Amino acid sequence: MASLLAVAIAALISALITSTSRPLLQRYALARPNARSSHRIPTPQGAGIAVIAATLVVASAWAAWANIAIPLTLVIATIVIALVGFADDIVSLPVPVRLVLQAACVGAVVFTAPETARIVPALPLMLERGLILLAGIWFVNLVNFMDGLDLMTVAEVVPVTAALLLLGLLGDLSWPAVLIPTALCGAMLGFAPFNKPTAKVFLGDVGSLPVGLLLGWCLLELAWRGQQAAALLLPAYYLADSTITLFRRIAWREQFWAAHRSHFYQRATDNGFTVPRVIGEVFALNLVLALLAILTVRAGSVAVTSVALLAGAIAIAFVLRRFSRPQPS
Repeated sequence: MASLLAVAIAALISALITSTSRPLLQRYALARPNARSSHRIPTPQGAGIAVIAATLVVASAWAAWANIAIPLTLVIATIVIALVGFADDIVSLPVPVRLVLQAACVGAVVFTAPETARIVPALPLMLERGLILLAGIWFVNLVNFMDGLDLMTVAEVVPVTAALLLLGLLGDLSWPAVLIPTALCGAMLGFAPFNKPTAKVFLGDVGSLPVGLLLGWCLLELAWRGQQAAALLLPAYYLADSTITLFRRIAWREQFWAAHRSHFYQRATDNGFTVPRVIGEVFALNLVLALLAILTVRAGSVAVTSVALLAGAIAIAFVLRRFSRPQPS
């Protein structure tokens, strides 16, 4: 009951802030379409302010009421990376500056974690933390890269956070790592009506970057509890689409750090898929991945985990292949 109440309150706060801030965003944070955009009319961006504010307020209030400690470093890093995103939405920061600030935020979260939090104990602690730092920077950015279509981030975040909430209720995730995804799920649901095609407002970097940081931390908490397969399955579509696209652009000697329209979900719209159809297929895929992730945790079997990982890979490959092929007219 408390979880549903938290979702509802976060959704209400997010919707109210989004609604009241739209005129200001329309004036100061307007995203104008260009050759790489998926939208066709100037649209305000920056509604991530509402999503992150609702998430942190509800999670912090719930934590205080339940006497649960959310890492202060995570809260501060989330606010700082949101400010970095907001500055980039307004003035477009240079890539090196963005990366350094993002690395500082991710690093603060990773290197202040308890020494007992390990994924591969055989590795030296600092080496493991360094690898997690690099993965965290990539994850924060890939969430930003994938936020290029109406409702895309909603279709990703809602199934992932709902699965994390369920795992928490089943006792498979620490409570601090349950409060954050619960509040984030509600905040994204409150934002969704404003972002449905054709979107009235976008999340912006001020939303996608901290969403990536918060989701990454929750998945890291899951991996630290020995559920690496589930932590990989939950964001697997985002990981596959963005990582394959990155390596393909590097192989083709493109400026992979520059804006583009070569993600699979972007190519799908160029290949005749409507935006609702793309979002529907991504949402359905993420539900399948969430169910597979929960199955691996609850079964606790190497055989089941192997089958779930294979099934997830096949499902993702099927969707990516569909998105990359022109649809019959």
